[in-house]
Parts: sequence; C-alpha cells; structure tokens
Amino acid sequence: MPFSSSASLQSFAPQNDGAHQQIPIEDAAAASPPMTDAAAVGVDTADDVDGRRLRRKISNRESARRSRARKQRRLDDLRALAASLRGGRRELAARVHAARSRVAIVLHANDELRAEAAALSRRLEVAAHGALALNQLYAAAAGLGVGTFEQAAASLIVWS
Repeated sequence: MPFSSSASLQSFAPQNDGAHQQIPIEDAAAASPPMTDAAAVGVDTADDVDGRRLRRKISNRESARRSRARKQRRLDDLRALAASLRGGRRELAARVHAARSRVAIVLHANDELRAEAAALSRRLEVAAHGALALNQLYAAAAGLGVGTFEQAAASLIVWS
C-alpha cells in the first residue's frame, strides 16, 4: 500500500468513484482490527488456534464434569433402590416366616382333627355294631315269645 508523505494519514486504493480516501491512522485502527497477511488469507494465527484449543479444553472438561455428575446421580439412585429392595426382601422374608409358622400350626391342628375323626369313626362303628346287636336281640325276643328282654338275651347266649 502506498503511504503519503504525511505520517498521520494513510491512503487507500481508489473506490468506485476513483477518488482517494484519506483516513487518519488512529481512526483506522479503531474502526477495524489490524489485518495481517495471514488473517487476510484465512490462515489462523497461533492465538486463534490456542484460543480454540483452550475453549475446547474447557468445553470438554465441563462435559466430563456433567458426565461424572450424571454417573454419580445414577449410582446414588441405584444404591437407594438396592437399599429399598433389601428392605422389601427382609419384610417379605419375615412375612414368609410368619406364614410358614401359621401353616405348621394349621397342619398340626389338622393332624389332631384327623386323629380325633378316626377315633370317633371307630367309636361310631362299635356303637353301630352294638345297635345292630340290640336290634337283633329285640327281634329275637319278639320272635321267641319270651317275656322279658333279659330272658331273650339269656336264651341267645345259650344258643350261641
């Protein structure tokens, strides 16, 4: 770029109207950042690369921190669930134990009732035989024409 003889003015290439525009250097620096040859071509400077690298590092660290926090929350939730399930298991085990105790009591009572039913069945069988024998005795007494029951019983004993 051509410079003018004045130290405070900078001359730029002609615009569409062909006239030169002169801008004080202080104002030109304030109006836009200084353009280097690398920035004009699109090549990143070391500061730009370092800045992006630093932003990526910070972003990655923040992402890793969020990931660790999520993992810790999930772990805490799983530990709470495990503790809850252990408590539920203990409660169910206590209920199973109580139910088994009640079953044992009911089975014992059932065994006693079956034994009592068998004894009563035997007594009923004996009573039924006795009633049948009495019925036969009365029938025999009536058929023999014997006067009293004792006499009929005595005559049956003699016949046997």
